[in-house]
Amino acid sequence: MGVTVEDQIEEFFLARRPKKHSEHTLKAYRRDLDTILLQLGDVLGKEVPTVLVDDLDVRTLRRAFAAISHQSAATISRTWSTWNQLFTFLVADGVLPGNPMAAVEKPRIPKSRPKSITGDDSVERLIQVAAAGRQTARDPWPERDLAVVVTLVTCGLRLSELLDLKVRSIDGPEGERVIGVRGKGNKERTVPLEPEVEAIITDYISSRLRRFPGRIAVDAALFVANSGEPMKRGALQYMIEQLYREAGIRSRVPAGALVHALRHTFATSLARNGASGTELQRLLGHESLATTQRYVDATAREVRQAARSNDAYRVLRSIDSAKVSPEG
Repeated sequence: MGVTVEDQIEEFFLARRPKKHSEHTLKAYRRDLDTILLQLGDVLGKEVPTVLVDDLDVRTLRRAFAAISHQSAATISRTWSTWNQLFTFLVADGVLPGNPMAAVEKPRIPKSRPKSITGDDSVERLIQVAAAGRQTARDPWPERDLAVVVTLVTCGLRLSELLDLKVRSIDGPEGERVIGVRGKGNKERTVPLEPEVEAIITDYISSRLRRFPGRIAVDAALFVANSGEPMKRGALQYMIEQLYREAGIRSRVPAGALVHALRHTFATSLARNGASGTELQRLLGHESLATTQRYVDATAREVRQAARSNDAYRVLRSIDSAKVSPEG
């Protein structure tokens, strides 16, 4: 019997352990691989455990991907990327002579605008509600909620990055504090922590000690649930959802974004106030400047000013002036 795809998938995950992917990333990889492997079994008329690496020719792969064509372009593109990584690994490991994915079409993903929260007063309302304490919470903890919201909107962290923070992640001398963040691909970066934010986090830590007396270890999770255990993904999402609703801004949050909308709002705000693409790239932890550029493109004042130089606007202004001028 030849080499099975299932066995090589396990080898693929074993080889990636040193990268220390997050649990969320590993689940996404597994889901993408399992989805197409199931389709390959159907195309070949085989049970999944019996699908061999030698079965994976271009035509078979095309049919497997065609079977998921009802899914979104983003999902198909991500799945294609995962399988491309698998085949790159198999080629590097000498299992296959070449990567067939180049001959398997993937959808082109249109450039999307940042999913920022709309409304000039949205962030202010969100912070005010967090500071006052959620009315719908059975055990309100405003100091914790405020610290979470303020960290998200002033540091631009991903959900997983926030949950990964430890007490020791905050470092540096007074007035020059930074937060050490471990981002995608286990890449590390630092984000400035301004005194106002530091004071809010310090207040939260004090409230945490009142709730759970005793020493807080430096390697303990920075943000915890009401039980004292490290905050989980679902709890954070639920908290932010409640705060949006109590602040009356839920309808201003773009579809498909929740916690991530605060990261987009952070980036858009900085771009609107003159931050360069390179500065944003460093703060957001993007590998490619092209990913960051959309925030600059969406808000650049220079682009708007250039558009306003159109002669048509001069004519329109003269028409408006004529309308309001008194009759001679």
